[in-house]
Amino acid sequence: MARGSRLARLAALGLLGVLTLTGCDITDREFWVENFVRFGWPEGITDEAESMRTLWIWSSYAALLIGGVVWALIAYTVIAHRKKSDELPRQTAYNLPLEIVYTIIPFAIIAGLFFFTVVTQNEVLDRDEEPDTTIAVNAFKWNWQFVYPETAGPDGEPVDTVGTSTEIPILVVPTDQTVQFELASADVIHSFWVPDFLFKLDVIPGNENGRDNVFQVTVREEGAYVGRCAELCGTYHAYMNFEVRAVPGDVYDAYLEAREEGLSTYEALEEIGEEGVASTTTPLDLIQTKVVEQLQPAGD
Repeated sequence: MARGSRLARLAALGLLGVLTLTGCDITDREFWVENFVRFGWPEGITDEAESMRTLWIWSSYAALLIGGVVWALIAYTVIAHRKKSDELPRQTAYNLPLEIVYTIIPFAIIAGLFFFTVVTQNEVLDRDEEPDTTIAVNAFKWNWQFVYPETAGPDGEPVDTVGTSTEIPILVVPTDQTVQFELASADVIHSFWVPDFLFKLDVIPGNENGRDNVFQVTVREEGAYVGRCAELCGTYHAYMNFEVRAVPGDVYDAYLEAREEGLSTYEALEEIGEEGVASTTTPLDLIQTKVVEQLQPAGD
């Protein structure tokens, strides 16, 4: 009992130490919800994120339940069947009912997870035939280009934003509207990932019909959110950062109008009252001149 009490005190002190070192307020409800209810997952800012979050949380609960049962059975076996003498215990060659049970249960678990995963996937990948706005995302080694195909700049071409080795590209999207992303890769497989979307999609090069590289979201929260490439695409994969800037629909329209008039991404963002540079991530320091050249967009 004394040993168990000491272990309990040590565990409590360890938990308190972790909370102290991380600077967390243990009275903060959001802290407990995020770390012990959502298991560290962001709450999500899109309609689609709700389905993803629900699947993740309940899958985790199911895994904990199954793990608890397994640990309990292991503990029971260790305690109930510990060695009591040198006499060999009774040996059982076959137990058909037990074998049927431990065959059916894993199958039922896998079938259940598969069913709910497919249902969630269908909800997340479902697309409206007429989205409110469409944005083309072009990935290349090693940065991003965001094109607004329904616009026309001073040169008659759709306005776009291209990242460089010294500038994080900012993808501006409207809130409360269905946004369709059409992804393409100029070279290898990349992956478009916004953690707060609770979603990522690999960008497969050479996809002729483009169907598998298309998805839609409806963003509900205004703000700035970091984006990454989630596929190891080469030496400078870590440089492929971007930022999603979610603004109200009328502000989004004003941003596009400013871009069509010839303003740069920075100038247009400042024009609508937004910060002109990314705030969620910064460019990594480049040491070799060769790297800088490789990260410049084609034609510059």
